Amino acid sequence: EHLRICPQGYTCCTSDMEDNLAILSRREMEGLLKDTGRSLQTSLNGQYKAFDGYFLELLNRSAISLQETFAPTWGSLYSQNSQVFSDLYTDLRHYYRGSNVNLEEVLNEFWARLLEKLFYQANKQYFIGDDYLECVSKQIETLRPFGDTPRVMKMMVTRTFVAARSFVQGLVVSGEVVRKVSQVQLSQECMRAMMRMTYCPHCRGMASARPCANYCSNVMKGCLANQADLNTEWRHLAETMMQVAGRFDGPSGVDSVVLSLPYHISEAMFTMMEKIKIINSKLFQACGNLREGGTSITEIDDIMKRGRVTVEDKLGSSSNKMDKLVSDVTMRLRDLQPYWVTLPGILCSDRVATGTGAEDKCWNGMNRARYLPEVMGDGLASQINNPEVEIDITKPDMTIRQQIMQLKIMTHRLKNALNGQDVDFQDTS
Repeated sequence: EHLRICPQGYTCCTSDMEDNLAILSRREMEGLLKDTGRSLQTSLNGQYKAFDGYFLELLNRSAISLQETFAPTWGSLYSQNSQVFSDLYTDLRHYYRGSNVNLEEVLNEFWARLLEKLFYQANKQYFIGDDYLECVSKQIETLRPFGDTPRVMKMMVTRTFVAARSFVQGLVVSGEVVRKVSQVQLSQECMRAMMRMTYCPHCRGMASARPCANYCSNVMKGCLANQADLNTEWRHLAETMMQVAGRFDGPSGVDSVVLSLPYHISEAMFTMMEKIKIINSKLFQACGNLREGGTSITEIDDIMKRGRVTVEDKLGSSSNKMDKLVSDVTMRLRDLQPYWVTLPGILCSDRVATGTGAEDKCWNGMNRARYLPEVMGDGLASQINNPEVEIDITKPDMTIRQQIMQLKIMTHRLKNALNGQDVDFQDTS
């Protein structure tokens, strides 16, 4: 019988057997690719869960710390306005989660609302309507009732949250790229080459013959030529993510920024209360005088008599955890940088002939002998003379091209994050 894939000549296979073995070799190769992809996805997902879980835990700790320290420090001034503070944390959480939230607006809105509430509480002896309060919040730029805190906090929060959000997004996008690329169909030519390498020796009665190392390299490099073209952008993304992660620990890192929010907000409130007489007279000038007739008792006098109370994160330090997360993720990203170009070697590692004199007794696609052709380079363009897998190098795989584009977009976002610039996040799938 004539075989379509294996060398002609002596054979113990029928053409039916050859067809079945070709299907088997295809299944095995696709299974191998899915498995290696899956383990990389699992690794990226593990990093995502660890970082994401820790960041949300920090936010919760910060919110709890605010609650526990503001209640005794600020009394009803806090309890009657707790919504203003919890809304801030909700908005920050939504932003981090990828919602279309503008950080600058969130912070501006928070300070404007806080100014209204504090002014109202400090002037209980007057009747104050909503229109008047609206006028009050509009004076925030000229008054600067909270001193420099809003500016400092905006800088810190923006830098930290933009970086954290784009970083977790980077981990998600990387995993998605791997998933989509693992599903790319292998070409007919690749499958013929795989069959020739894997099961044709069986048809020649040489079931124990293993492929020559360079022969296997050329088959795999031909089969995975498009995948190897991900290499440049994949490396860029991993590199940029490591740079972003490098900023997460240390004194101005994520922990200290998120956990110091209550401290900064409390300091700003004390600043305003210390200047309340000046602020009042300026506001009466800008918005008009108020009619007396409210209650005269004000809690603010008691609070100010006690003097400034420094609000601290009472939940202990955990920067070691962030250090560990950063070193873990950096190590993992460094390890996976060469993934797409080392894949052929990984897939060949446990199937090629090894040991002394192996290169003279290995299967070279025709029989047991040395494999003479040279090993091809990586990527589609390098396969122009691949002796094992015929490829049209002018027709790249479109799915893989799209994924290269996704990697570029994500790297661009992370580079913006390094400069502290916020980027619109749209769903990238």
